[in-house]
Amino acid sequence: MTLYASENTDDLKRQIEKLEKINRALMSRVERSVDSQFNAFSLFETAIALDHQVRRRTQELQQAMRSIEKAKRQAEAASSLKTTFVTSVGHDLLQPLNAARLALSALSELQTGTEGGVLTEQVDRCLMTLEDLIRTLLDLSKLDAGVMQPEFRSFELNDVMEPLAREFDHFAQKRGLKLRIFATRRTVRSDPSMLRRILQNLLANALRYTAHGGVLVGVRRRGDNVLVQVCDTGPGIPDDRREAIFQEFQRAHSDIPGQTGFGLGLAIVRRFAHVLGHPVSLASRVGRGSTFSVLIPLSSEAPPPPVPAPQFRAFPNRIAGAKILLIENEPAVSEAMILLLERWGCDVAVATSGAEAVEKLRALANPPQIIIADLHLNNGELGPQAIQAVRRACGKDAPALLVTADHSSRAEDEARRNKLEMLHKPVRPAELRSLLSFLLN
Repeated sequence: MTLYASENTDDLKRQIEKLEKINRALMSRVERSVDSQFNAFSLFETAIALDHQVRRRTQELQQAMRSIEKAKRQAEAASSLKTTFVTSVGHDLLQPLNAARLALSALSELQTGTEGGVLTEQVDRCLMTLEDLIRTLLDLSKLDAGVMQPEFRSFELNDVMEPLAREFDHFAQKRGLKLRIFATRRTVRSDPSMLRRILQNLLANALRYTAHGGVLVGVRRRGDNVLVQVCDTGPGIPDDRREAIFQEFQRAHSDIPGQTGFGLGLAIVRRFAHVLGHPVSLASRVGRGSTFSVLIPLSSEAPPPPVPAPQFRAFPNRIAGAKILLIENEPAVSEAMILLLERWGCDVAVATSGAEAVEKLRALANPPQIIIADLHLNNGELGPQAIQAVRRACGKDAPALLVTADHSSRAEDEARRNKLEMLHKPVRPAELRSLLSFLLN
């Protein structure tokens, strides 16, 4: 009995141990299963959370992109508005400036005393300075807006340099300076009007800041390029100012008395040079002078044959008694032009549009010998349209002249297309008188 009971006890212990092993195995399997399910759920929750974050970040990014796009549109609109504003204001400022120049010319003819002549000359210099500032601001605005693009072509460098020599010769003489510009027959590839503006500003700066000595302009060949150098004997430019002077409203020597520059000339030089791809360099020694150099590519193409310019001075400058029809919509400009033309002895009739000009013809005893018309008249009418209307009414092609404050290539194309002479406002009276004499003959 004892032996049997002992065997049963051992057997029970073995069964219990076996059951405990099975139980532990089952518990381990259950725990692994629960853990696996828990991890899957955690991953699911994590995926949902990440999806929400991605959606939120995407919405934030889209909102940021919309804000950037809105800011970009506003910036473009502001830039366009600024350009339109500056262009419009510049055009409007040139109108009274033109009237002032014409009235001043008439006034100068009335002056007989030396003192009056000195005063009118001072006023004329101030008006020229104002005109240069307005044109410079217009150029900067057009460059900022990207509406001024170069028109590259081949031409002789002398086509730009010779007119500059004539333009600055009188200014150099008045300051007691020697100006030497060496001629060259080399052909370059550039935009002649932009290149002229670069060299014009370099020459103006050199003459303005040079008190003694002179200014020399020379041309050297550098491989496939030519190097135009403007050298002066001025005060020189310190090392710490050589970069700053190419920024707007920065001057190398603000302490030199009598200088009326606005610090925009070299800014225009750099901007135009960048657009053209013509590197500009500077070498200077304080107290000895400065040399500005412009590198311009040579052209292998032959330049087109030059169009002979009208030789106005070959004709007698007699316009007294000339019958002139003036079509001008700006009252101040019209009054100043009438005053000047009548001082020259001309018989002037005035109208503000082509239709009014045709009406005026009926009251005139004789048709006009010359028509002077502004390019931009009221209600979108153009000067060439008004001129054609008058010519049709007269039954003949009377000589005609356009005047405008618009210095764009479109204005020049309009005049060229209609085969009309053109003067830019502010009109220079001497140039106007020579052109009228030419047209009369």
